[in-house]
Amino acid sequence: MIKIRVSQINGCAFCIGMHTADARKMKVSEEEIYLLNAWDDTNVFSEKAKLAFKLAEAITHISKNGVPDKLYDEVRTSFSEEEYTDLVLIINQINMWNRLSISMGDQHLI
Repeated sequence: MIKIRVSQINGCAFCIGMHTADARKMKVSEEEIYLLNAWDDTNVFSEKAKLAFKLAEAITHISKNGVPDKLYDEVRTSFSEEEYTDLVLIINQINMWNRLSISMGDQHLI
């Protein structure tokens, strides 16, 4: 779901489609997929998932406000060190792939 959310923020239609198809293969509910863009206004997602989405948004918009120390502290309290590292890596990896896909004209990447 992180891959979809970051791709939504970056406006990568190709990536949204690809990651949504992957989520469906992994049996993510249609409700979760439909409500992802409004994750903060629904009770469909766990508090841990919401915290991951919040971090994903902060990192994706890093040039606006950085990532607040308070958010890092919240994430590190809720996630193991391995989960935290994996989360930060996937958020940054998807940001990179989104930018490559958009700048190269979507279909040229995969």
